[in-house]
Amino acid sequence: MNIKGLTEQEVEASRQKHGTNQLTVQEVETFWDKLMDNLKDPMIIILIVALVVVVILAIFGFTEWYEGVGIAAAVALATLVSTGSEFKNEQTFQKLQEEASKIFLNVFRGDALKVIGIDDIVVEDKVFLQPGDKIPADGRLIDGKIKVNQAMLTGEPEAVTKTPGETEERNLENPHLIYRGTIVEDGEGVMEVQEVGDKTRFGELAKDLKSEERPGPMRVKLSKLADDIAKFGYIGATFIAFAFMFKVIYMDHAGELGIYFSQWGLVIKDVVTALILAVIIIVVAVPEGLPMMIAIVLAQNMRKLLKSNVLVRQLLGIETSGSLNILFSDKTGTITQGKLEAVGFLSVNEGNEDHVNAYKTFDDMPPELARLLDMSFRENTSCVVNCKAEKEIERILGGNSTERALLRFIKADTQGCMEEPQELISEILFNSTRKFSAARIKMKEGGEITLLKGAAEKVLAQCTTYYDADGNIQPLAEETKTLLSDQMDKKADDGFRIIAAATTEQEASEEDLPEALTLVGFSLIRDELREDSEPAIGTLKGAGIHVVMLTGDRHGTAKAIAKDVGLISSDEDVAVESSEMAKLSDDEVKQILPNLKVVSRCLPQDKTRLVKLAQDIGLVVGMTGDGVNDSPALSNADIGFGLGSGTEVAKEASDIVILDDDIRSIAHAVHYGRTIYRSVQKFITFQLTVNVSAILIAFLGPFLGFELPLTMIQLLWVNLIMDTLAALAFSGEPPLPKHMEEKPKDREEKLITKEMWSSILCNGIFIALLSVFFLKSDLIRGLFQRGGAFSEPVFLTSFFAMFVFLNNFNKFNVRVEEMNLFDHIFENKGFLQVVGMIFIIQILITYLGGDMFRTVGLSLAEWFYVILLSIIIVPFDLARKAIMKRET
Repeated sequence: MNIKGLTEQEVEASRQKHGTNQLTVQEVETFWDKLMDNLKDPMIIILIVALVVVVILAIFGFTEWYEGVGIAAAVALATLVSTGSEFKNEQTFQKLQEEASKIFLNVFRGDALKVIGIDDIVVEDKVFLQPGDKIPADGRLIDGKIKVNQAMLTGEPEAVTKTPGETEERNLENPHLIYRGTIVEDGEGVMEVQEVGDKTRFGELAKDLKSEERPGPMRVKLSKLADDIAKFGYIGATFIAFAFMFKVIYMDHAGELGIYFSQWGLVIKDVVTALILAVIIIVVAVPEGLPMMIAIVLAQNMRKLLKSNVLVRQLLGIETSGSLNILFSDKTGTITQGKLEAVGFLSVNEGNEDHVNAYKTFDDMPPELARLLDMSFRENTSCVVNCKAEKEIERILGGNSTERALLRFIKADTQGCMEEPQELISEILFNSTRKFSAARIKMKEGGEITLLKGAAEKVLAQCTTYYDADGNIQPLAEETKTLLSDQMDKKADDGFRIIAAATTEQEASEEDLPEALTLVGFSLIRDELREDSEPAIGTLKGAGIHVVMLTGDRHGTAKAIAKDVGLISSDEDVAVESSEMAKLSDDEVKQILPNLKVVSRCLPQDKTRLVKLAQDIGLVVGMTGDGVNDSPALSNADIGFGLGSGTEVAKEASDIVILDDDIRSIAHAVHYGRTIYRSVQKFITFQLTVNVSAILIAFLGPFLGFELPLTMIQLLWVNLIMDTLAALAFSGEPPLPKHMEEKPKDREEKLITKEMWSSILCNGIFIALLSVFFLKSDLIRGLFQRGGAFSEPVFLTSFFAMFVFLNNFNKFNVRVEEMNLFDHIFENKGFLQVVGMIFIIQILITYLGGDMFRTVGLSLAEWFYVILLSIIIVPFDLARKAIMKRET
């Protein structure tokens, strides 16, 4: 391919004249936009209304001025902390996504083909395009022939053919023009860039495009849970306000309405108290931090996930991964290393007992046969041999890993550069459906020939002759074909991938191989297993995830590899070939699905079918894919895992990109998904425990002689503790090995489990009862005296501190399900920091809060009593856990 690219000086001149290929970044929600949006939250609106009412009442002397200041501070804190945390986490998430999702293309620069980032492409650049590439700019095709899917711009799913040619018309129907954002489905070619960046058709559309994110099942559940709790809070608040007024009128004034309402100042005071009580209940009950929990947890784990080579494109993917129970995995690069190496070549020799000559290296082959093989692999390839590349990694570009291995075997990156290429007339590129590639070339010595390579059994079936060691054509007997087929089966059983090469005088069609082929021989390719594939698959199986290997390899190769990694370990395990599966009805496939371990010679449509059938029987399906044709299966799966080495199309169709293609990284994604699920459950358990205890205390307080055991300002501080700060505390929980020993979560499983209800109700009621005991016990009152007399300010300050400490200590209970509360605690330093910060702030509030927080300073003895009473929650919960474990 003799194409000369731009020099560095020409690139810079073009960039100065026509601009860069960067698209203008879409306006994203700023901090202030997010802040204004959060101010529309129902709880914040209620607080603002309460603020207005309290300010008016303060003006008329019915309440203290600091009540209004406290509510204003609560509004500011609730919105600023949640907005700041959410904004920072979203910014981090987007930045990391952008960095890990950059697109690179093969671009001619000077005399060589180089790998260039999409943003660095300029007008007049020559870009080499292959199947799966996303076209980086607008321009015209100047070489080759490609089929392009323009659905991004037209909505039409059918690919259109593009050929070289000059044209003035600039429309999508033009057969010579190609546009940014469209996808190469078949063929290869070279485009000349004519428009870049915002001047492209896609760039103009992108200004109005908004990316839509599918809400994941956990966020749907969380939103519903938050709505249900909020409804309960609104109803409960109304009920408690009326109950308070009932108590005042009928219990305190014996139902004497006339006497009571004649004291209008008292009525206003009681109504205000009832309203404040209702607002307190709503503030505490409405879990405004619940829906944002996943965003915080995921952003906290994003860097850890990237270190494990997992890029989350859709939050949906990581949410759902905890429920994954069947994974359809590619073999090459995922279970194997993906570093394919051609380790030998077999040619036909009917004089030998096994009917073949075996050559370990290209140099071992006879000259004429070597020349035929060199031409077959070098001319019939989608790779580009980049002779003048400075980096070794750029010496052979494009194509797939099999073609690169074949080219390295014939030393095309060195010897190939010494010979002028033949004239290419037409070509058919390999894909997983047709299982072969073909190139029609014009020979220098005259005449035309078609070079073919592909699946060994498919090519061999069409062969009637073969080349001997001297390059002479000999007839191929049917008996010899049968023996060769047996030989190939044995090689496949040994784990080799086998590619056959052949020639013919006829032209090939895209659908079928020509008849009467002349066999050159068979290339043996080895792809070693990843060292960690077997343990990774063992981990997935231990986690209750059924792994099925999908591969384009022949059946024997696929089964051999499946046995090596522990996928096939008993006679009940099923391995089928694509052609066999095609004969089965959907019901028959569903029957074998629980034992299915391998599908060989797998086609893209097989993947889509398997996804649908697995979902039909209630499974949560994961699918890996790297090619253009994998997109439907990736999109339809519950979680699409795109492979980092795959096409941009496959990556865009996926929810999660596995950057290193390793199945171990898929296991990491599942592990983190389960960890995030558990972190959310811990947050819910803690939050609802605070809800239950605070609401019971607010309800019972007036009937026990305390109108407001906890003031509105105090409860606003409690609300901040249990919402944003608790989310931050639990968001950093590490992935533990035990998470991968549990069964997958059922997609219909409720977020709040039996164990969680036990913790919420037992601890919530215990905190409420302990609080009642504290408030009513003469023994406790006797502990908080000043000058030999009971001090109510000290008593109520101590109660406030105890309530906060109780819930802060309860975080340790909620964090682990086991008896050891300090297990892996230093792996979540954020938890210790948040808990420590709450203790410190509470102590400072005690001494500095004054009238606003209704607090006074406490002595060391009083702090001792507060800590002693609040830490009781720890042994109580340990006892609850022990009883629960005994029952199970």
